[in-house]
Amino acid sequence: MKTIDYYMSLPYRLEIIPDKDEPGYTAYYPDLPGCMTCADSLDEIIANALDAKRVWLEAAIDSGLEISEPLDENSNEYSGQFKIRMPKSLHRSLAVHAKKEGISMNQYCNYLLSMNDTRHATKIISV
Repeated sequence: MKTIDYYMSLPYRLEIIPDKDEPGYTAYYPDLPGCMTCADSLDEIIANALDAKRVWLEAAIDSGLEISEPLDENSNEYSGQFKIRMPKSLHRSLAVHAKKEGISMNQYCNYLLSMNDTRHATKIISV
């Protein structure tokens, strides 16, 4: 069985976001669902994030939950390509919009996917 020290030593990605409405920050670990904290300063947010990570991991171990290890950002697992099937009408619509923008359909689809992914990430943070 893996220990708390093992998981604490792993390089989990920490995201820190300034609060739009008040002074301070929110931090979360994308690979540890629900592991988040907030603080007034950057020094505090880093310390709080480490505490939150430890508490989250301890609770997960005590509960027997499966703990995901951090994703390796440099892994060869992702090639940057995938195939997608879609209705002909959507294909046509995407091609028309890309042409209006003066870019390739690949660039246009990349733009749309990036925008939606960003919105999705923002919704997760604001919950």
